[in-house]
Amino acid sequence: MQAFLLTMSNLILTASEMQELEQRAFAEGIDQEGLMDLAGIGIARQILSRENRRGICILYLGKGNNAGDALVVGSVLQNAGWSVLTRFSDPPEKLGPLPRKKLRGFGSPPRQFQGDITGISRKLPVVLVDGILGIGSRPTLGADLKAMTQEMNHLRSSLRANTYAVDVPTGVTEKGVDADAVIADLTVTIGFPKTCLFRDDATNFVGKIWCVTLDTLSQRLADDQQRDRFIDADDLRALVPRRKFDSHKGNFGRIGIVAGSLGFVGAGVLCSLSAVRAGGGLVTLYTMADDSYPLLAVKAAPEVMVKPIHDYRQVLDDRLTAIAIGPGLGTTHEAPVLEIVRHFDGPMVIDADALNIVSHQIDTLAKVGGPRLLTPHPGEMSRLWPDGEDRVETVRAFTNQFEVTLLLKGARTLIGQKGKPLSYNATGTPGMATGGSGDVLTGVCGALLGQHLEPYDAARLSAWLCGRAAELCLESESEESMLPSDTLKYLGAAFKELRQ
Repeated sequence: MQAFLLTMSNLILTASEMQELEQRAFAEGIDQEGLMDLAGIGIARQILSRENRRGICILYLGKGNNAGDALVVGSVLQNAGWSVLTRFSDPPEKLGPLPRKKLRGFGSPPRQFQGDITGISRKLPVVLVDGILGIGSRPTLGADLKAMTQEMNHLRSSLRANTYAVDVPTGVTEKGVDADAVIADLTVTIGFPKTCLFRDDATNFVGKIWCVTLDTLSQRLADDQQRDRFIDADDLRALVPRRKFDSHKGNFGRIGIVAGSLGFVGAGVLCSLSAVRAGGGLVTLYTMADDSYPLLAVKAAPEVMVKPIHDYRQVLDDRLTAIAIGPGLGTTHEAPVLEIVRHFDGPMVIDADALNIVSHQIDTLAKVGGPRLLTPHPGEMSRLWPDGEDRVETVRAFTNQFEVTLLLKGARTLIGQKGKPLSYNATGTPGMATGGSGDVLTGVCGALLGQHLEPYDAARLSAWLCGRAAELCLESESEESMLPSDTLKYLGAAFKELRQ
């Protein structure tokens, strides 16, 4: 289909690269205050879009321009009817020139918060805005700043407040993460995502990431096709074109699902149903005639063809566009599974038990008949590549060794392939941390491979779609109650968002 498409705004930069880019822009005449206003307004819009009711906003402020961004946020929220309080790391007169100007812009200065929550109504929503340090943060915070970050984290817990970090949570840096760093629910990063946000040890401090794009900065950065990316809808929209009016099922692939066994039939049901929901033209679920066929024949969606077989290698005899193999399969059919992985000449997504089988003979991946997309969770990855350290180095090393696409699941799913940039997925929720979510992803990957997307594109698009469907599911379910089968109901809405 299309070659992979990447936008400039989601290049991941280091703190020093971002500072250098800003200084160059200011030297060329870009208005620093104008960028601060754009950043603050963008952050405020994200807060307003996520908060259902007006309430109390407490701004935690350092001395630099990060505080200026936060003060713009506070001004917008105040105009929207919120009560705004301020909490300074230093006396207000020590603010830099631009933050001082933004504080004066309030007219009457917001009331200073002293850390006492007795006067705060528990009936109103509370949001905390971290404007203390941003990319100027250090890996070890001083005592005074620790007191502020600890207070923020305490209020987040005791008031059930949502914390929004401006650019980078205070205490999160490229060199390390302070144990008392601000715990953000959403980090609204400015201009470009920052490298430190994607550290393995920063995940629980950073929370979700949203990028406020500043076009004047994007235009001044030379593209680098190998630079890591934070993938969002803009990067993926071209991968879901509108269907031609004379389309028929043969245009969208014959997808074979090799999944489900006695005791694990749900994996086969979910995987095959998600392949249908993701647009697969003809979906066939292959299952052993003397094992799980009677159950799957009843439980599978009516749109799925359930084919009883006596040897998994029989899938190689059928005319298939793509295969998804592994969920709920068990490990008792090692030889047939390895033969399918080796010899199928079309694209294939390999997951779950098929990955565990491959891990016993990892050299199988050195010579395969067609493109392969692997979708391990961290435990499966540790079996495939026992010497891996952090996630990034694991993905780089594995894809340098084997000519495959690797989708490493996690809070920020990571997609890699040799010769292409590492891509972090932007969507998802902790509600996906339940059995069956991976089966849904595998089916979606299989359907997209069957529709002739390259594995790298299929992986990025599948991760985004499944994560976004789960986010939409939270409109009616909680993180505890949502099920993988619930998220499938929102897969269509996720597709529609990409086309808007």
